[in-house]
Amino acid sequence: MSATTARSVALELIGRVIDDGAYSNRLMPALLARSGLEPRDRAFATELGFGTLRRRLVLDDAIGRAANRPIDRVTPPEARHALRLGAYQLQVGVAPHAAVSATVDLVSGRARGFVNAVLRRLAGTEFEPPAGSGADAIAARTGMRPWAVEELTRLVGGEAEAAAAALATRAALSIRVVGGADAVPAVREDLRSAGVTAQRGLVHEGCLIVEEGGDPRTMPGFAEGRWMVQDQASCFVVAALDPRRGDHVYDACAAPGGKTVYAAECVEPDGAVLGADVSPRRVRLIAETAARLGRSPWLLVQDAATPAFTGSFDRVLIDAPCSGLGSARRRPELLWRVPKERVSALAARQLAIVTAAEAALGPDGRLVYAVCTFTRGETDAVCDALLRARPGLRPVVTDGPDGPAERHRLWPHRHGCDGMFVAAFERAS
Repeated sequence: MSATTARSVALELIGRVIDDGAYSNRLMPALLARSGLEPRDRAFATELGFGTLRRRLVLDDAIGRAANRPIDRVTPPEARHALRLGAYQLQVGVAPHAAVSATVDLVSGRARGFVNAVLRRLAGTEFEPPAGSGADAIAARTGMRPWAVEELTRLVGGEAEAAAAALATRAALSIRVVGGADAVPAVREDLRSAGVTAQRGLVHEGCLIVEEGGDPRTMPGFAEGRWMVQDQASCFVVAALDPRRGDHVYDACAAPGGKTVYAAECVEPDGAVLGADVSPRRVRLIAETAARLGRSPWLLVQDAATPAFTGSFDRVLIDAPCSGLGSARRRPELLWRVPKERVSALAARQLAIVTAAEAALGPDGRLVYAVCTFTRGETDAVCDALLRARPGLRPVVTDGPDGPAERHRLWPHRHGCDGMFVAAFERAS
């Protein structure tokens, strides 16, 4: 058997994400854990794998021109993915000889010669992104599907390319400090002493943005439960929910558990949090995170559209399953995986979940609907439909980074966090 290398790990990631529908953020840790690679090679494998997935559409266009055929007609699949991996290395400045020869070594059989020829052709060609301000041109430069670029244009106008480019950029590590803003200076100093630079977040005062630090599990304070990996946008959702000591909170779509644990921190010891998810495996993830941070939420496996309980809660949170476009910085395949036609089905599912969860909201309680995406069908349209279906609800103004509003949109290019839509409602007295 050939030895495992950073490129072979990246190639396996690319193939399983594209061909098998795997999730890059879940698969890559497993691949690295069994690889036996040193930290430096692990980082290189991550950069190659995630970078290639992030630039897939851009790379496919360049490869198609160099190969004189659409990449989907290249066989076997191993050759397609090797071409993508090699083309990405050439685009980001890896020495052509190393990029070509080391990538060709990963290909077996008769395809080796073809991959070698195409990559050498690409190595002698300047990558020139297409000009123009239309959705197709922006998509060709950023790697996001044209239909999604069109959605961005309707929402942010001339900022559409900046928004798409930010979503197609690797995210910095965001951590939430247990204890909030008062506990941030001590954690920041401990990180600094370990050679890890961290800056305060722009959206949530209890967050730090870590510039370079390697594996979070090895950093000071992680094992002791002093902080957890959590994006500022996720923390903002809980801030909009505003759980307080003694409150009873229902988190309808709780996994992987960051918001559940944060809410538990806000309401305990006198309050309680019920975190539910449809996946038993993902509910176990919530339990693990809660245990590390010393929290004790109630956990339940159920379909949020058909709740397995009755009750009345002061706060109800629905961070609904969605197209996930706002989290593409962490799961780059979302830039191109989600077809436009799926949005309607997702919106129907989201409305079913939020209307079911609304039944658990007590008098004068607050409900927050959130999705890590920006499509109008999954955001404003769902909220409008909810108000028509539940006239006892009314929108409530909450504070946000752009000022008070009933509905907030967070953007990586503006706020330095994941893309997130958040809307709050109250039960009329």
